[in-house]
Amino acid sequence: MPAPLPAPIRIGLVVPSSNVTVETEMPRLLGRHPSADFSFHASRMRLHTVSPEQLRAMNAQRERCVLELGDAGVDAVLYACLVALMVGGPGEHERVESAIGEQLAAGGANAAVLSSAGALSEGLRALKADRIALVTPYTLPLARKVVAYLEAEGFDVADWRALEVEDNERVGRIPGARVMSAARELDLAGVDALVISACVQMPSLDLVQAAEDEFGIPVVSAATAGAYTLLRKLGLSVDIPGAGSLLRLDSPVDSPVAG
Repeated sequence: MPAPLPAPIRIGLVVPSSNVTVETEMPRLLGRHPSADFSFHASRMRLHTVSPEQLRAMNAQRERCVLELGDAGVDAVLYACLVALMVGGPGEHERVESAIGEQLAAGGANAAVLSSAGALSEGLRALKADRIALVTPYTLPLARKVVAYLEAEGFDVADWRALEVEDNERVGRIPGARVMSAARELDLAGVDALVISACVQMPSLDLVQAAEDEFGIPVVSAATAGAYTLLRKLGLSVDIPGAGSLLRLDSPVDSPVAG
């Protein structure tokens, strides 16, 4: 008899209720991995409007979601809302990741834990990107908090654009042409990397490689950074084609555009 196929690696996603993008882009990304198979299991926190008040209310639902994912025996948990943690101030992703890990351990689960907020910093550091630019979908006050968070993480944010979309369902329908137009307005002189989407809800997967080819610098998104950090935490190779140099760091033939 043929040997049984290995079970897929189970990825738990904690997502806002109005988010539809991370559950599309993450499977597309990891489905290109050369040696591992994945399954995806989401638990949702109620959120409609991306405002400080609704983000706080959404974060209060985290423990229920972690309990649900623990019941599914997931191998990793991704807290997939970048701005929800960054509005909490510097270091919030470390506090939340630690709390999730402790909650899982208390229930007998042993899963890798990461967040979109922490993964973005980790991905940029992997590219040795000190000076960055970014595009966000957020209102100006929230975008400024994201910029301040990244600066507290040690990055020099040279330029940024906020598309000022408050309805999170609409964020998931922002056209790629609008995102690229905002990116082309940025001053990229001396920039080490461009964050084309600092939000897991704003679609960007189809833009990353094209933008990297156009601008000649590494381009990442919250989704590609999340995939990078997830693979590293699981001890898997980072070798996914067509999604920017961050996800080709272990490729035997490719190398980062810069770094």
